[in-house]
Amino acid sequence: MFGDLKSAAGVKALNEFLAEHSYIEGYVPSQADTAVYEALAGAPKADTPHALRWYNHVKSFGAGMKQFAKASKDAASYTTGGAAAPASNDDDDDVDLFGSDDEEESEEKKRITEERLKAYAEKKSKKPALIAKTSVLFDVKPWDDETDMDEMLKNCKTIEMDGLLWGASKLVPIGYGIKKLQLMAVVEDAKVSIDELQEKMCEFEDFIQSVDIAAMNKI
Repeated sequence: MFGDLKSAAGVKALNEFLAEHSYIEGYVPSQADTAVYEALAGAPKADTPHALRWYNHVKSFGAGMKQFAKASKDAASYTTGGAAAPASNDDDDDVDLFGSDDEEESEEKKRITEERLKAYAEKKSKKPALIAKTSVLFDVKPWDDETDMDEMLKNCKTIEMDGLLWGASKLVPIGYGIKKLQLMAVVEDAKVSIDELQEKMCEFEDFIQSVDIAAMNKI
């Protein structure tokens, strides 16, 4: 998909892809991100800012990359082959509205044209509406170093809401032997209130001292 990711051309193709995507697949990190990260020779240069942003974000998970969800495609499909071609939002090019200009106008040609116009209009009307989503990274802080962090994570992920998808997590040291939990989630803006989600997480008061938003990006 991106070609040789150790070459400038491969990194450029990756940068162009990440200009319109947060991750290699979908809205949360997956093993596709791990595969592409490991295929790079190192951090992308400043002239490929989208690739550099993504690289630093994935790198921050450290060993947590192994927790990423399974990719839908084989890793080789991203790290071999030519650069990705720009994706088309619809199949307009597949619809020949008027046929060949060299053909004479005829009743048959008019009928075919009308059928194609009708099929094209029906296809456009069935296109799904764009769903606004937000990627959120929560900082979840425990009371002390004796808090069971695995149980804290398990409790947080018991929260189920229509339009909520939990993602990857990792523990980050904050001092005095205490670690905070960084937990990623993707929410549909029309269905999930981030403030309400924070309040639900804070209800696990035996484990959680506070919940803050470390990062938030529109998708």
